[in-house]
Amino acid sequence: MSKTDPNGLSRHLYKVSTADQDKLIKNLESRTDAEALRIKRYMAMADLSRTKGSPLSEIKERVVNLPVLKDFDHIDIPEVIPTNILFDLFNFAPDHPARSTSDTYYVDPKNVLRTHDTVMWYYYFQLEEIKKKIAEGKELGVMCYGKVYRKDEIDRHHMNIFHQMGGLYLVPDSQKMLTIEDLKNVLSEVVQSVFGKNIKYRFNPDTFPYTDPSLEVEVEINSQWIEILGGGMPRKSVLKDFGVEGYNGWAFGFGLERLAIISMQLPDIRLLWSEDERVKKQLKLGQKFVEVSKYPPIVRDISFVVKNDFIPNDYFDTVREIAPGLIEEVELLDKYENAKKFGEGNVSYAFRITYRSLDRTLTSSEIDTIHKNLEEVTKKTYGATVR
Repeated sequence: MSKTDPNGLSRHLYKVSTADQDKLIKNLESRTDAEALRIKRYMAMADLSRTKGSPLSEIKERVVNLPVLKDFDHIDIPEVIPTNILFDLFNFAPDHPARSTSDTYYVDPKNVLRTHDTVMWYYYFQLEEIKKKIAEGKELGVMCYGKVYRKDEIDRHHMNIFHQMGGLYLVPDSQKMLTIEDLKNVLSEVVQSVFGKNIKYRFNPDTFPYTDPSLEVEVEINSQWIEILGGGMPRKSVLKDFGVEGYNGWAFGFGLERLAIISMQLPDIRLLWSEDERVKKQLKLGQKFVEVSKYPPIVRDISFVVKNDFIPNDYFDTVREIAPGLIEEVELLDKYENAKKFGEGNVSYAFRITYRSLDRTLTSSEIDTIHKNLEEVTKKTYGATVR
């Protein structure tokens, strides 16, 4: 499927083979550890950027159909990516936090669930048709969107599975040299397509491993400035690593959830996944969400002593799995080291867990049972002493 614009760009839809990904996922079938089970479960969740009726899909449609972007290629890439592609080719330092197992889901030592959609650059430049265009000195424009995965804190505005969208535009140096102002013009259209012509926004300098100069965009909501997306001019050195020389351009990327939450003043990110028709009919961009019913929260604290190699992000995944869909927030109340009291190499943690259903009223006895189970799993999984 393609269409051509007067400038020579022609939209093609590319779907990259997932054969290697499928083999790696199949290998997970023989594993029964928690990490393998959660990776399979997370990958099976719907891609809301491709789910009709979802506000994330609506944002995607508004952006890809902007006049400046409507003739860009679209590319659908694997969700399991080799680390040498995801990190090395994009200038991530050897000690960058994203490389850590505490921040990223590892399928095996050399492959991870994608943490950013900019990795689509690699797959796009590997296409034979694109290699031919580069050899012929033609313009290139591509968009990518879909799920990404990062181990993260738990609160009303963060999930470990979310959606990103990114764009890349390159032209031969011999044709023209683009500037950061060209990117600002594009991003102005992106922002206004989601929030309307009257939205106040501004650009600030930023830093990314693969673009220079780089910037962020903030919008003013209720007298507060909120960062919504980033972009910049691809580094020549990064493009060269992909075999692309003699080109310059711009690139951008953003999280779809953040824009949707701001646009609808959504109180809880979990609502984007709701199947409740009372919720779904309200999920309209630019329309303030009115809670259908504010079910009361139930709060429980848990404190325990563990070895000092304990990783909170791993624990957050455990909490999610103990009560799927019922965890609104996990707050770190205290972290305390006292060798005399707890023993050498041990640390005391205290967390406050807020349980709340989006669909019904929870009972204290129900949560007591769940919380007791969490205590037992904490002891078994992390060798913890619950206090």
